[in-house]
Amino acid sequence: MKEIPVYLFLGFLESGKTRFVQETMEDPKFDGNCHTLLLVCEEGQEEYEPKKFAFGGVTVEQIEDEEQLTPEYLSRLAEKTGAGRVLIEYNGMWMLDDLTAALPENWVVYQSICLADANTFQMYFNNMRQLFLDKFSKSELLIVNRADKLTDQDKEMVHKAVRQASRRCDIAYEFEDGSVTYDEIPDELPFDLNADVVEIGDEDYGIWYLDISENPQKYAGKTVRFTAQVCQTPRVGQNQFVPGRFAMTCCADDIEFVGFPCKYDDAKKLAHRSWVVVTARIRVQFHPLFGGEGPVLTAMQVEATMPLKNDVVTFS
Repeated sequence: MKEIPVYLFLGFLESGKTRFVQETMEDPKFDGNCHTLLLVCEEGQEEYEPKKFAFGGVTVEQIEDEEQLTPEYLSRLAEKTGAGRVLIEYNGMWMLDDLTAALPENWVVYQSICLADANTFQMYFNNMRQLFLDKFSKSELLIVNRADKLTDQDKEMVHKAVRQASRRCDIAYEFEDGSVTYDEIPDELPFDLNADVVEIGDEDYGIWYLDISENPQKYAGKTVRFTAQVCQTPRVGQNQFVPGRFAMTCCADDIEFVGFPCKYDDAKKLAHRSWVVVTARIRVQFHPLFGGEGPVLTAMQVEATMPLKNDVVTFS
């Protein structure tokens, strides 16, 4: 079955979603040389002007009720319109897990952008925090428009709000003249990289996993200690195992085991899925598990421990 790319546009009413999508569709560079299905899940003040789109073959469909979102209905729409790609302007009051469950198997989210109005950001966040965090957690980029009056303190508030849900979501500020600046506030790590032994807190495993995956050289030569489960797999080779944790990547139904190969002479003696505290030295080197270079651990000590109460980690 052919894969259909999906582009998500998230945010609350009057956040600028419709305007942003309209401008995107007016850009000839966005022509995908295929039919486009635009699903509108929220009726705002602005309406689409298909005559201004830079290319044809666009079908706009209104989704008036969340119950319409089913894999069967969406598949029928794609088949009826011959859609080769899908854009979704999602309702800010609907949770994203519900959309994830409704997408047909061959619909794959390629990009997710969230929009917010600087003038109402704090009000929405204070009163609808869970809905806001839900959107941040799945977004690659948050665009805060009408940002002319934001102070540095306001931007700090926005940064902290987004980081409650995601460390991967970039933040851009759009001004009335069309110019854009990006958030450059550094994210502090919740552990001391300069310590002789870097202690990774149980709740910080996801943050550490993301940071070392993105910046492996920063950890080269470091010694770390963390609590993990044992994964026994022939993919890592002799005298090795993978200490790691089960992580929620986007929703409760999307959980995967994340960890790094670890050299340990007594690896075979470790029971699969048992809990251990690992103290290990990190090197960045080639490993078949990566198909290239990556962080490889050499255990200095592996101690049995009790299972963690909260055993699933998130990347925030």
